[in-house]
Amino acid sequence: MIRKTIYVWMAILLTLSVSQAQKPYRVGTTAANFLEIGYGTSGIAMGDANVSSVRDVSAIYWNPAGLAFLQKNEAIFSYQPWVADISTAFVATGLRIRGIGSLGFHIIHAGYGDIAVTNMEAQEGTGEYYSADEYAFGVTYARQLTNWFSFGATGKYIVSKIWHVSASAMAVDLGVTVQTKFFSTTGKRGDGLRIGMSISNFGSRMRYDGIDLVYPIDPLPDENGNYKDVPGQYRLSYWELPLIFRIGTSLDVLKTEHHVLTLETDALHPNNNSESVNVGGQYAFKIPQTGEFFIRAGYKGLFMPKSEYGFTVGMGMVKYLMHNMSLRVDYAYRDVGILGSVHSYSLGLMF
Repeated sequence: MIRKTIYVWMAILLTLSVSQAQKPYRVGTTAANFLEIGYGTSGIAMGDANVSSVRDVSAIYWNPAGLAFLQKNEAIFSYQPWVADISTAFVATGLRIRGIGSLGFHIIHAGYGDIAVTNMEAQEGTGEYYSADEYAFGVTYARQLTNWFSFGATGKYIVSKIWHVSASAMAVDLGVTVQTKFFSTTGKRGDGLRIGMSISNFGSRMRYDGIDLVYPIDPLPDENGNYKDVPGQYRLSYWELPLIFRIGTSLDVLKTEHHVLTLETDALHPNNNSESVNVGGQYAFKIPQTGEFFIRAGYKGLFMPKSEYGFTVGMGMVKYLMHNMSLRVDYAYRDVGILGSVHSYSLGLMF
């Protein structure tokens, strides 16, 4: 029964990823592209290679199936100043419910700051400003059907606003994680090769609408009469969401009581760019009764033509507190080529 369930999930994920990303690449043909920036500082530090190894609440973004492996309830706040004065934030919480599974909630926000209003007469600005913001609100459910197979799903509502114009869409994320015995150094399934797959942002299309698209027009410019102030409105096209299919493998190449070295490779198939590969690794050092320390590194965008992505690096720690609580702090740095560099910070609490 479990084997059939795995085959069904694989078929669903592969069927939903039919949008081909072959030449010419469909760059710039999707809306709400803030959804593909990457959220979750630990995963960012590993070059966005996190689909099979993620086990914390940031699994809500990378692979909802990973949320099933939560050891404690967890809440996280992540802040990531993006390029061109864009700011992004990710807030999420995951709850373990005995006998039911794991439940998660999250909000993603991308803010584009205040932008000066200009026109042909006032090209330096009219003195007015407008803002643009995008949001994603989601609910996630994940469960382990066995000790080696888990699945997860997220339903989310996406909103994009530019001054008085807005658009919205509904989408789902689906994911599975499989734990195998392959390459296990101990012979235990829990120490073998992990395989993860996810599809993100499969949903409806977005079309912008609002009063900023209303303009007076003159439908009969060559005739006399009161026609010049007839209200007209631009009807914009529908835009797809940035659909991303991820499949990856990870392995603990070194695992002792206090030391774990994990390596991962992910392959990505988006609907708005070329296929690419992300690679990353994490070294974890555990100090009994004190906490855990992490060093991470990776590379994002291998085999992508003209990629502006590159090396990533980061570190983190988990400090054990009283009453079975823990404080988590993470930092990540990534290179985005001619756009400069990006830093990500996160603060979490496990309880």
